Amino acid sequence: MLGMLGGGQLGRMFTLAAHSMGYRVTVLDPDPLSPAGAIADVHLKAAYQDREALQQLADTCAAVTTEFENVPADSLRWLASHCTVRPAGDAVAVAQDRIREKEFVHSCGIDVAPYAVIEKAADLDAADKKLFPAILKRARFGYDGKGQARVATVAEAHKAFNDMGAESCVLEQRVALQCEISAVVARGADGVGRGFPVAENSHRHGILDISIVPARVPAELAQRAEQWALAIAEKLNYCGVLAVEFFVTDSGELLVNEMAPRPHNSGHYTIDACATSQFEQQVRTLCGLPLGDTRLLSPVVMVNLLGEAWQQGQPQWERVFKVPAAKLHLYGKHEARTGRKMGHYTVLGASVDAALKNALAMRGALYPDWKD
Repeated sequence: MLGMLGGGQLGRMFTLAAHSMGYRVTVLDPDPLSPAGAIADVHLKAAYQDREALQQLADTCAAVTTEFENVPADSLRWLASHCTVRPAGDAVAVAQDRIREKEFVHSCGIDVAPYAVIEKAADLDAADKKLFPAILKRARFGYDGKGQARVATVAEAHKAFNDMGAESCVLEQRVALQCEISAVVARGADGVGRGFPVAENSHRHGILDISIVPARVPAELAQRAEQWALAIAEKLNYCGVLAVEFFVTDSGELLVNEMAPRPHNSGHYTIDACATSQFEQQVRTLCGLPLGDTRLLSPVVMVNLLGEAWQQGQPQWERVFKVPAAKLHLYGKHEARTGRKMGHYTVLGASVDAALKNALAMRGALYPDWKD
């Protein structure tokens, strides 16, 4: 029995991979309708700090992992004193706080965008004015563009800081981007690391929209992104699947944006297009198994399916299935809301351009009222 803290779509896809490998799964998630809980062998409907539920995980599971970085690190640390936990709570804690994360990445000798730590309003006045225009990002509990605000002036930054409850933030310089890429890597208990092909990502309203693999960037740059992600995993003494997002600037500079101590939305393409998926790799790292082959078997494009596609009722899925090289993945969520990730589809192709053309045609058909 394997344990999973979190019952969203990442936990669901982990559970599917674990089941295919012969493992059973216990999911701890307070949501009675959680996507992972619906297919798990055991669903503990309790809070992540609930000691009785954590004790049940410790008593019944050989090893425990997590599907999201905001699970209480103390819960992971407590579990680690009773059973195998991967990744470790200390590693997850670094990714939970943008300030700690940026300081850690910088300590690895890896570049990040210019930034300032904002703990109080006076820090905004003292910040280097060359940082503007900037993005103010809440240090904790931000994802999919939430907890962020674009600010062009100090006055705008003050307003955004107050709107965020005057919590600790990072003021990050907005850099001119050529594109954004991500590297998903895995590191086993034996210290061996392996990366998946780098994805090129585009976002809409802060939410990942499309991932293109292989990324349309120079091979040297993609290789450097993978090497940096593996170096971060090694310095963290990380065991598990780790995603690192990067900015590629107009001048070709590579900068770390943020990292996620888990499988990543931009790595979903691995289910259909790689010899080993990121979720099978997560099972392998958790169970102390050798890492799987990460070869890309076909160029591929992944498109997120958000709640907007359900505005006129159930989407017409035949628009996906009429393309033989398309694969549909729905997450079993009970309510479609604007901006909510309901599923994704991937399109394989003889080339990136061919896959992208079909993927965009489907996207237009599924979102007929979507204005970019």
